[in-house]
Amino acid sequence: MKPTLFVLAAGMGSRYGGLKQLDGLGPNGETIMDYSIFDAIRGGFGKIVFVIRKTFEKEFREKIISKYENHIPVELVFQDINDLPAGFTCPAERTKPWGTNHAVLMGKDVIREPFAVINADDFYGRDSFAVLGKYLSNLPEGSKNKYCMVGFRVGNTLSESGSVARGICSTDASKHLQTVVERTEIMRVDKSEVAKFDSEDAGEQKPVAYKDEQGKWTGIQANTPVSMNMWGFTPDYFTYSEDFFIDFLKANISNIKAEYFIPLVVNKLITENRSTVEVLDTTSKWFGVTYSADRQGVVDKIQALIDAGEYPQKLF
Repeated sequence: MKPTLFVLAAGMGSRYGGLKQLDGLGPNGETIMDYSIFDAIRGGFGKIVFVIRKTFEKEFREKIISKYENHIPVELVFQDINDLPAGFTCPAERTKPWGTNHAVLMGKDVIREPFAVINADDFYGRDSFAVLGKYLSNLPEGSKNKYCMVGFRVGNTLSESGSVARGICSTDASKHLQTVVERTEIMRVDKSEVAKFDSEDAGEQKPVAYKDEQGKWTGIQANTPVSMNMWGFTPDYFTYSEDFFIDFLKANISNIKAEYFIPLVVNKLITENRSTVEVLDTTSKWFGVTYSADRQGVVDKIQALIDAGEYPQKLF
């Protein structure tokens, strides 16, 4: 059975200043999602599921889904902050969504096969979908607890417009994920600002570094794997997510800023030895529109990939 691609498209894009999921960046108005869908189809995926907010369903259907009707089956599910387990009520003052793993839970009634999870507004690249599609397609039927994550090399994921947030990954000898530590500020900085950096990176004019809890820049190697929220799961992941969400809400229901993130669940499963997560290396270079100033750079990079023959001039 071909795997499904589950696209998280319910975010507001607050730093970008609008619904960046619907922003046309390709030469014919293609969105970043269009390139992800194109790469997923040639990577062996057989269905697309989008999770969005109900408020922009009409525009989404007209601008996005209509493109794919003759290429791949598509389904829509909706994320709502009031969609909580029995016994829980969303605080009236909460406006923020419950996070990426809450969004994933919205797919539990329509996904029955191995599936990948991606962000709608990240350009992941052809190779990343190829390695992820291959892993999921090769899973034995009925597989459980053997998940994966595409580990992008951190140096291939930075923005020229400012710092980025990334989940820095550590792995064991079998390339299984051990931890994902979220670092909210990562960028290239001057050597003089870096408290520690690996000597192997000493030749770089600006080493990659993250700001630690004390506000100091700590250097890391440019090929360190990071999570770009590109995961591979089997349907048993939904059961874990439902169970853990209840525990999360018991502890956080009154915290209007608390979010139920995918790495929170993954870390728990790894720590409790319930699941393994293989980190898949990719040569793809991530880019996206974290800031509005990134937009033209993304347009230029897409055009460069088209010029190089990576993508056709018109996708669909």
